[in-house]
Formats: sequence, structure tokens, C-alpha cells
Amino acid sequence: MTVKRDATPIELEALGSAIRLRIIRLAYQRPLTNKEIAERLDKDPATTLHHVRKLVAAGFLEALPVRRGNRGAKEIPYRATGVSWGLRFRGDERVDLAQAMLQAYLGEVSDAGLGKLQQTRLVVQVDEASRAELMERIGAVLDEYVQRPIEPGAERTAVYVAFYPGE
Repeated sequence: MTVKRDATPIELEALGSAIRLRIIRLAYQRPLTNKEIAERLDKDPATTLHHVRKLVAAGFLEALPVRRGNRGAKEIPYRATGVSWGLRFRGDERVDLAQAMLQAYLGEVSDAGLGKLQQTRLVVQVDEASRAELMERIGAVLDEYVQRPIEPGAERTAVYVAFYPGE
């Protein structure tokens, strides 16, 4: 399982936005320019540039060498660093990020279309130790897939996991 470290205040602030979480996911497997990010999110390029700069400053995106666009303009592609997966959040930090994560998920599902969503719901009855084991085992599976090399041409698959009381 990936060894996680506590998130810094700058990292927490950067991750507190659904748009920024979506940008990280979009730029994970392939570098995107600010213009490409804005188009995919249906946002103004100035708005996404603000978010891109925050993500670069926090270490979640890295700027790659400048390239020439279709019309010869300079473009900077950005790629996600994967740093966010190695962070641990505690107490109120998790609560602060929960809304951004949920909104990012809902936006991504909306963009993909409900017809492409494969989902299930399940309630299990377990004691505290078994619940911790379940969370750890699911985390280990996700860690395994995060560590795999990116396969060119393979379909991108997003995963959202939530644990909550099943009352």
C-alpha cells in the first residue's frame, strides 16, 4: 500500500475545488494545455488558468516544455504529477475536501453521461476492525492500479469510492 503523508496547507487549499480536482484527473494520463482543459470543462480559459497556476504551485501539475500550437502560438502543456494520491487527510481536512470531491464526481459523471456509469450500492454490517480492513483492502487495490504503467490507447476509467453509515 502507498505510504501516505499529511497534506500541507497549500495542498489542502489547492484540492478544495472541484474544478481543480477535475483538472488533475484530466491531465493525469496525457498533458493538456490550458486551452484544452478549458474546452473539456466548458470553462473560460482565464478561469482555468487561475486553477492551473494553483495546482502547479502546490505541485499537483507540472509544466512541460513549451510547444507550438496549430497557428504557431506558444502553448504550455501540463501533466498531473500523481502527488495527490500520496496524501493523507485527517479529521476536518477530510470534511473540507468531501464537498469538492463529490462535486468533481458529479461533474465527471454528468459529462460522461449516465449511460456510461457502472455503479452499485451495498451495505455491509461489520465491526470497526473489519470496516478498517475493508477500507485498507480497497485502498490496496486502488494503489496497485495507480502504480501500473500507463498503457497507450487503453480506455481511461475513473473510480469514486465513498464509505458512509448505511443506516
